Amino acid sequence: MAQRVDIRKRARSIGEISQMTRAMHLISAVKMKRARTLLTKTLPFFELVRTTIARIRLSDPDLEHPWFSPRRLKKGELWKTGYFILTGDQGLAGAYNLNLLNAAQNHIRRDIIEKARQGLSAKALLYVAGSIGKEILVHQGFEVVQQFEYPIDNPTYFRARDISDYMHDLYDRKELDEVVVIFTYLNTAMDMKPRALKLIPVDADALLEGVHVDEYTHGQAFRDIVNIEYFPSAREVLNHLVVAYLRSMVYGALTESFASEQTARMIAMDHATENAEEMLEKLRLEANRVRQAAITQEISEVVGGAEILAGDRRGGIGGMKGSS
Repeated sequence: MAQRVDIRKRARSIGEISQMTRAMHLISAVKMKRARTLLTKTLPFFELVRTTIARIRLSDPDLEHPWFSPRRLKKGELWKTGYFILTGDQGLAGAYNLNLLNAAQNHIRRDIIEKARQGLSAKALLYVAGSIGKEILVHQGFEVVQQFEYPIDNPTYFRARDISDYMHDLYDRKELDEVVVIFTYLNTAMDMKPRALKLIPVDADALLEGVHVDEYTHGQAFRDIVNIEYFPSAREVLNHLVVAYLRSMVYGALTESFASEQTARMIAMDHATENAEEMLEKLRLEANRVRQAAITQEISEVVGGAEILAGDRRGGIGGMKGSS
């Protein structure tokens, strides 16, 4: 009987866990959908900013801007790269954070080796958004800037603006020579990949992705953009657009990271619910076996007792006949 009680307790606790994981799955699904909807709504503006910058660059290739030109250092000088790593704020998301941190460490080590081949002394400064990755990276021996504290949960454009302005100031003050953001890109519902993207200096080739260069360098389209007048100047417009571009890229990375984390948690909770259902089914079978064994034992005891009573009756009757 005690065993049946224990099985019931285990089944009750697993059932409660199953209800919790099912609820977390639904919550993560709602958050992921909301994040993707926000990104989809703002994507046309970000795309317009990107293509406008690309058109200005195509119309005036000689136009110089400090954000487009990598700094030139002499051999032996210190090259400082800031890595903004977007990890999660909560656990129960499977291998989401572990995959991102492994990819970040591999990317940083490859960059350091590449800078060493160029004769530069490389220094990596890590700015970690989200609470999960900071302790792990510090334990791995990386230099993590502790005063950089930003959550990943529910990203907003205002938060992206603060982070991008922070990047901007570090680069302008020459505290950093390069800014790289490492985040998880949600390609499909089941395909999430860590991605490293250089933000400053701006990669001109990345800006031209999706812009048909031949279309703008030949024919009427190119003549049209050459004849565009920018007020007060093309450089001033480019200054404004580059800041908007940086903010949009940071916002996109924050949103993709948040959506990827929720998707990973949704998948993990779905698997946990399935495992809980399997365990409950096994416990049901075990409880049935225990119940059947108890019934069989009770029947055996009843039959055994009946046989004993029948034997006692036969023995008693025979004893009375013998005495007479």
